[in-house]
Amino acid sequence: MAARTAEEDQRSRRRKRLVKGLLVGGAAIGIPALANVLVSRSMRRLPPPRWGRLRRYAWRHGEIAFQRLGKGSPLLLLHSFGPGHGSDEWRTVAETLATQHRIFAPDLLGWGRSDKPPLTYDGEFYIQQILDFLHDVVGERATIVAAGLPAAYAMQIAVDQPERVRALGLVVPLGLEVHGDEPDVKDAIVHRLLRLPVLGTSALNLFTSRSGIAHHLRNDVFAGPERVDAELVDRHYLASHQPGAHASLAAYLAGYLNHGVEELLPRLSVPLWLAWGRSAAAPPIETADLWLRHLDAELQVFEGSGNQPHAEEPAAFARRLASFLETLPAD
Repeated sequence: MAARTAEEDQRSRRRKRLVKGLLVGGAAIGIPALANVLVSRSMRRLPPPRWGRLRRYAWRHGEIAFQRLGKGSPLLLLHSFGPGHGSDEWRTVAETLATQHRIFAPDLLGWGRSDKPPLTYDGEFYIQQILDFLHDVVGERATIVAAGLPAAYAMQIAVDQPERVRALGLVVPLGLEVHGDEPDVKDAIVHRLLRLPVLGTSALNLFTSRSGIAHHLRNDVFAGPERVDAELVDRHYLASHQPGAHASLAAYLAGYLNHGVEELLPRLSVPLWLAWGRSAAAPPIETADLWLRHLDAELQVFEGSGNQPHAEEPAAFARRLASFLETLPAD
């Protein structure tokens, strides 16, 4: 029997937490229903961002909110996925690089301040969304820097339509150890249960409680637990409880957003920059070797970071990324 990857171990632990929430919800269905109503009524809207200019792109499935700032060659920053995740993770890097680049930092549909339609989200949905954003909003060849699963989507676009992608920056990317794009049977069952109005909402409310958010940030995202303060937890908590936010989160947790990239690697032709936090949980730093076997890429390791070096060490991250961007040939 093959050894499980770090990604599979993390998915197994996450599934156990979700199943626990489902069992709690099923044990006393009336109490969770009341609790769900109270959580929903207590939520306020996300405040306007305090950086860049908030704009909206009317995509065919809903409005995509994005931050626009700076002048120069276009740089598209794609956020990672998880409870309460969104473009705010790029704030400091975006503000730093805006002196030389025209920055676009969207909240992908289902996340942050963007619309959250009740759809079945999957990787192809996001690939098309990013491609249309490049065409309709950015309007010219751009460098894409993407964290986590969106890194796999950016790679697919770079392979299929290299004329739209000047270069790629992959930040602790997922996709190389994903065995196919389809979730397994257990995850498919969990996803179906998570979409149930009372039972699933109860499980996701438990997963995205303040203690659940703090656990996620301290164990799955950041290397330094001291960086997970009350303000950060509250921001993720509020974002993860916006109306409709559970649909995209359930798809992510159940593996519906996975996108395998192993077959893409030999076909990738654009310049590539790879960034990893030394303490990244899943995928761990050792996974970078698997990428480097197939790619002619520059690897930057951030010693004080986990899965979001752009949020934990933004000054160093921006400086090293800027150095890579300066090496790119002029269009």
